[in-house]
Order: sequence, then structure tokens, then C-alpha cells
Amino acid sequence: METAVFIVCAAIVLAGALGVVLARNPVHAALSLVGTLFGMAVLFLNLEAHFLAAVQIIVYAGAIVVLFLFVIMLLGVDRLEDLSVEPITGQRVLAAIVGLGTFGLAVAFLVTSDIGLPGQEALTGPITDQYQYSNLRQIADVLFTKYVYAFEATAALLTISVVGAVVMSRRIARADQAQEAPESQEAAGDD
Repeated sequence: METAVFIVCAAIVLAGALGVVLARNPVHAALSLVGTLFGMAVLFLNLEAHFLAAVQIIVYAGAIVVLFLFVIMLLGVDRLEDLSVEPITGQRVLAAIVGLGTFGLAVAFLVTSDIGLPGQEALTGPITDQYQYSNLRQIADVLFTKYVYAFEATAALLTISVVGAVVMSRRIARADQAQEAPESQEAAGDD
């Protein structure tokens, strides 16, 4: 039974991930992300990690995707954009170079550091009996000792992305108001 659940959920997760990457409409991409996150939650339940499944549904499928949808709607998806036109010449090549450089730095960091190596003990010491500590305690020990910098970087990244989306939406609104102002003055002058 566990194998069947894993196969079905893995297919849902992969289909949702492809939908996120391949969807042209950002709302459809966000909804595909919801499907992926729900599939991951069922996989966590299959592994008897009930806390992680609840966090996956409440925090990610609930809060984060709603935040994404809010930002998408704030920026406006009713305008059609020509994706073949690059606002900055050479943008795709530059993005590929930056992406490969970031990937190379990440690989170099993992190879040269001892973080994430198998058999490495947590800073709080080895857990000899897995039932000695609750699932929540084990997650907290690892999250706030071994992965504290990644945790904080993720929080900062989410905050920066929301602030950036609000700033971008205000610039678009001001540009729209500036275009409407001369038209309304011309209409008033015709009367």
C-alpha cells in the first residue's frame, strides 16, 4: 500500500512541478504549485511525519501560495506580454551564466565544507533512540543548529520579494495614472 501511495503522489508532485515550470499563466503555475505541495504533504504522511505534513499544508500550500497569488494579482495578469521580446539585450545569456555560476559556487561550497555529509552528528549530540525525542524536537534541533543560516536567508528572501512586488506595482500604477492624466485633460478641453 505504501508503494502505491508513493507512486501516485510522486506522479502528482512531478506533474505539478512541470506545471509550475511550463505554465504560461502565472495563476495556473501557482495552482500547479498547490498540487505539488499537497502531494508532498501526502508523502510526509506516508513517512509518518505528521508535523511536516501539517506544516506543508498550512504554511506552504496555505500561506505561501496565497502570498504568491496576492502578488500576482497585485501586479496584474490581465495584460498580455510578448515573451519573445527581451527588455535587456542578452538577458537570457546573462541569466544562464549567473545560474551556472551560482550552481558552481553551491557545489564548491558543499565539496569543501563538512556541512551535509552523511554520518555527521547534530550539534546537540547523537539521538540514540529515535523515540526519545518527539518529531518536533528533532526538527527544531536540526533547523536551529545546522540550518539556521538557510532558515534566516529564506525569511529574508520572502520579505524582500514581497517588498519588491509592492514597489513594482506602485511604479506600474503611477505610470498608468500619468498616461491617463493627459487623456482626461484633452477630454476636458474638448468640452
